Amino acid sequence: MKRFSSLFLVSLLSGAVTLGSYKLLFDDNGYFSKNKNSVVTLAPNSYGRQVGLSTETLDFTEAAEKTIHTVVHVKNVSRKSVSNPILEYFYGYRGDQLQEQVGTGSGVIISEDGYIVTNNHVIKDASEIEITLNNKKSYTAKLIGTDSKMDIALLKIDADEKLPYTAFANSDSVKIGEWVLAVGNPYNLTSTVTAGIISAKARNLDTSGIQSFIQTDAAVNPGNSGGALVNTRGELIGINTMISSPTGSYAGYSFAIPSNIARKIIEDLMEFGNVQRGILGVEGGELNSLASKELGVPETQGFYIQKVSKNSGAEKGGLEKGDIIIKLDDQNIATYADLSGYINTKRPNDKVQVTFIRDGKNKVLPVILSKKEFFSTEFKGMELENIDASDKSKFHIDSGVKIISVSNENLKQYESQLRGNIILSIDNVKIKDIESASKILNNKTENQSIQMEMINNKGEIIRIILQ
Repeated sequence: MKRFSSLFLVSLLSGAVTLGSYKLLFDDNGYFSKNKNSVVTLAPNSYGRQVGLSTETLDFTEAAEKTIHTVVHVKNVSRKSVSNPILEYFYGYRGDQLQEQVGTGSGVIISEDGYIVTNNHVIKDASEIEITLNNKKSYTAKLIGTDSKMDIALLKIDADEKLPYTAFANSDSVKIGEWVLAVGNPYNLTSTVTAGIISAKARNLDTSGIQSFIQTDAAVNPGNSGGALVNTRGELIGINTMISSPTGSYAGYSFAIPSNIARKIIEDLMEFGNVQRGILGVEGGELNSLASKELGVPETQGFYIQKVSKNSGAEKGGLEKGDIIIKLDDQNIATYADLSGYINTKRPNDKVQVTFIRDGKNKVLPVILSKKEFFSTEFKGMELENIDASDKSKFHIDSGVKIISVSNENLKQYESQLRGNIILSIDNVKIKDIESASKILNNKTENQSIQMEMINNKGEIIRIILQ
């Protein structure tokens, strides 16, 4: 009896401990309860049971098979005149010789009749362009047009058959984390396919041209330039353009021009023979916590308008200084790269719905984009505009901005000498156009001095310092 009592007491205590532990740990308010307020989120039991790379959930083979036949090898042959300094020194004989240089890259067939898109830097200064298809057939390509600012070139070959081609996808709809394939010819290795994910969108690398790259961790090396970045359906979402590397070879990230931008440039080159650039007509910068604090605004994302350009679509549409752009049409705008990337897909006279914040309230205004050639800006009482073709031809230059008027009282006495001058550089930074000039000038305060190098109406180079 005594032994039975002991066993009963032990059983009773064990049950009490078990019940207490359950209440403490797993009951509604227990430590592992789903209802308990905790910084730890428990994953469902099914989490991790499916691996994203399994053949049941993802297969790259179809996309790879489709794409390798549409990506071509691009051979750039250029010839430059090279002198012999020894002959010149000893005999006074200038025996210039033509030296052949060869560069290689990739391209993407975009139509069955032989149109090919590649990077401008792949075919720059080419005397001859040779295209080799995946089936080893070679053709001489004709250059249809280029856009050096956005690093896009359009080629055409006359093949004896209908060619496989890649369809364009909407690059605005790709998502971070989405699987992609990079296809090209690195190191002259044809039809190379690498896989990765979209690491970031609208990446601003502070280049003078495109400022809205797709970033991926798919391996891209020299020779991949101009090749295809495709989704798992084999649709084109970007043109591989550059890598981020201290060695010149792949070191983790690569960058592609979004297909929407490339498609717009291609269509412009085919229809107009040149690229039609539309502008919104605003200057400013993207918000972050520091900029928002300095500006005294609560928002930390969006594009803050510091200035609205005269006679621009933004001014005519009703945008004002202090407005914060948060959306263009259905595209969210959190950074400058978001804004420039979307505008680069548009043409002059296109209408965009601009959603912005003014006085804490969301507003929407339609804005008709202006033509970039008429874009002007003002700094320290000088109104500037892009140079035109006649200026480039007259002074043998390819970039710069022209001073068209002077309203600064301190400079008024020099107006006749300044008006018509073309600014070539600001603080030793080459100025390509109004956009690059505005970017530098917007970082200057009114009290900072700037050094300008310019060419006057006589073709003379002059340098001035503005206080």
